[in-house]
Amino acid sequence: MLTRVDRVQLLVPDRAPVVDRWVALLGAEPAHTDAVDNLGARRTSLRLGKGWVEVLQPDGSGIAADALSARGAHLFSAGMATDDLDGLVARLSARGQTTVMENGQAFLAPDRSGSAGLRVVFSPDEDLPAVGDVDFLYEVTLLTGDAAGATSRIADLFGLDPEHFVDINSPSYGYDGVLTRFRPDTLDRFEVITPTDPAKTMGRFHAKVGDCYYMAFAESDCLPLIEQRALARGDGHTTKPPAATRGDNAIDSMFLHPDALGGMMLGISRRTQAWSWSGRPDWVKEAAR
Repeated sequence: MLTRVDRVQLLVPDRAPVVDRWVALLGAEPAHTDAVDNLGARRTSLRLGKGWVEVLQPDGSGIAADALSARGAHLFSAGMATDDLDGLVARLSARGQTTVMENGQAFLAPDRSGSAGLRVVFSPDEDLPAVGDVDFLYEVTLLTGDAAGATSRIADLFGLDPEHFVDINSPSYGYDGVLTRFRPDTLDRFEVITPTDPAKTMGRFHAKVGDCYYMAFAESDCLPLIEQRALARGDGHTTKPPAATRGDNAIDSMFLHPDALGGMMLGISRRTQAWSWSGRPDWVKEAAR
């Protein structure tokens, strides 16, 4: 039922400067503004890659205002496309989960999903041309104290086949988890991870905030251009390999820090590179020099 990661929702105190950041750094294009009444928010929707970035700002009291007060600007919700929105809503209802329908989208909150931190907005899948300097979004990272339990919950709620999932771990970043790939031939997934080292950044963040979204990932063939823009603007970022040791090698991935994009971290991998940790390293193509 889930076809791809098609958007992220970013919650901020002031939309205008955040919109400007996404436009200047990644070539996103503002598309429209509207209200999301069930969240108590105004929304500016930007086209980026083959999907969307929705920048939310509280409009009085409500869910958005409470979340912003509790955590500040942050990655508020994951956005998933589906080829059967009515069927997905019915599946969730059959499992005791309530969605709120508004503007042709279905909103699922953590208190309605039964999984802490799992806030999702579902939209009908659209075949859209890529916009800006990102090809597509493919991952949203859920930090949780119980990756196995959350993974099982996600598979059941959304009808995902665990045969497509990939176990992951990172001693350097300090986590264990699962990539819940929606399909065998695409990267789209929730990354569900449990921090294993309380001294590392991710472990400290989870201890402070609890179960929540941590970041998102996209694919792009424009990493050198994005790096140049970040350097010119003074925006926080890191690259792999680091610039000081890269020489003539290509940038395999980079991380735009939360300050660069108004409150959320975005990882970007070069085309096909993410398959190296997503179950099909044989699908990675050599970078152009």
